[in-house]
Amino acid sequence: MSTATVTNYLSLPVVTRRVRAYFAPVNRTSQSPTIFDPSQNVQLALDAPPAPWIDLGWIENFTRKSASTIGALNTGIPAVAQYQVREAVGANVSFRFKTWNKLTMALASGSQHMNLLEPASGSAANGSGTKGIAAVNVQAGSTATFIALDAGDAAQFSAGALVAVDVDYSGQTGFVGSGVSAAYVRNAAAVNNDADYIRRVTFNVARVAQVSSAGLTLAQPLMAGVPAIGMKVQPILGFVDREGGSFFQEWSALFVLPGEQGERIFFHYPRLQAMQGAQEMSEVLSAPLERVALTASFRALPVTDANDGEQVVCFRSFLPAPMTLV
Repeated sequence: MSTATVTNYLSLPVVTRRVRAYFAPVNRTSQSPTIFDPSQNVQLALDAPPAPWIDLGWIENFTRKSASTIGALNTGIPAVAQYQVREAVGANVSFRFKTWNKLTMALASGSQHMNLLEPASGSAANGSGTKGIAAVNVQAGSTATFIALDAGDAAQFSAGALVAVDVDYSGQTGFVGSGVSAAYVRNAAAVNNDADYIRRVTFNVARVAQVSSAGLTLAQPLMAGVPAIGMKVQPILGFVDREGGSFFQEWSALFVLPGEQGERIFFHYPRLQAMQGAQEMSEVLSAPLERVALTASFRALPVTDANDGEQVVCFRSFLPAPMTLV
């Protein structure tokens, strides 16, 4: 038996068309980011990332910049650089989202991102939304894509509606929101002890695809998975963010550049926080039509690499194309 020898290895330039973005929650209470391990996800399916990564599609104007600084340790007369030291570690990343949705809008805003609850009759107007109509109890038997309800409660909803699913606010302090830390509550008075406050800020939202007497079939799975006991569902109309506020969202991010020869470049930022307020950019398609895109800019925060204890802000990985020189 003989084994053929391959002799036509090549070293090729990396050619890519665009960048794909994925985000995942950071556990703010434990400061635990979502870690992407390229050795375990070498064949990442771009259209079906592993949980809890959320696919936010192709992005544009992707720019990453190192904010790290390196200084010289000089000794002697005249002074001569003998050693180098890393004086600061940092990184920034910016880009534009092509689409508007709950998560892209929230990521680009930097502060609390709120849901516009369907208003209750006679409620006073407010810039970030008014008091909402009463939420209804989620029943046993619910899943991430089906909300079981009493028949009378289900009749209050319609196909195509948006809903928020989360627990009542009942005096909790600290980070609140199921699946994602959506806000930080200092005390009950700060949020008017509003029972709907957590549903106002939660990321556990979805579009209703179908309504039956048994409940609501959702067009997408809830970010927090199967609803917990005590959760309620409430109709929402859309989303709102604000310029200002003291809360900083924090997310793990993964950016993938798929090469034309089969190679891949991964940029993994375990902890990102927005470093600008809400901004958008308009691009003329064919006058008077304009495309409005969300612009986002982030600062990377550090994590400790378990392999050697070093503090780092970004992991860049390269997976070569098959049959190429390395």
